[in-house]
Amino acid sequence: MAANQGERTRRRLSTGERREQLLAVGARLFSESPYDEVWIEQVAEIAGVSRGLLYHYFPTKRDFFAAVVERESERMLRMTAAVPGVPVREQLTSGLDVYLAYVEAHAHGFRAFHRADAAGDRTVRRVYLRALAAQERQILAALGADPEFGPLFERRPDVRLAVRGWLAFTTAVCLEWLRGSELSRDQVRDLCARALLGVVSPPG
Repeated sequence: MAANQGERTRRRLSTGERREQLLAVGARLFSESPYDEVWIEQVAEIAGVSRGLLYHYFPTKRDFFAAVVERESERMLRMTAAVPGVPVREQLTSGLDVYLAYVEAHAHGFRAFHRADAAGDRTVRRVYLRALAAQERQILAALGADPEFGPLFERRPDVRLAVRGWLAFTTAVCLEWLRGSELSRDQVRDLCARALLGVVSPPG
């Protein structure tokens, strides 16, 4: 009887653990279904919590989605972080491979995120701008530490703007690719890699 009772007893999750559990469920659902087809009741049921508890952590569905996107953006930054001492040219291909695999696996969430930003949703736009700024800083730091590209920074005040433009370009390419482009993932990767190297390389 004691063993059965122990099996039925669940460990109480801390606030941080519960929030992480809910966000993990949300990340899966938003990657599998369009935003409008994900319901808060569905998230609560999978997580084994009441709808009221979920709303305690996230007042609205949009707040929940924004938190999911922020979590996934931070995860992506960790996955594509630069490796000290490895040339940017060598890291660019592998970093884009990781990024494109993620975009493909989370197509619904990726599209919803950018649709919400385009629609002017303030909650999601704040997350979007933070994620964009973090990506920009990460790329600029890698370029600045690179023996080939680092010296350009002193002579090229346009590098920061070029990187920001490249991020917008990559997003547009990914959205078009997800619509059913004939290009393979490798071809999209090579296109994006050439675009970045083209804008940050010194004039020939």
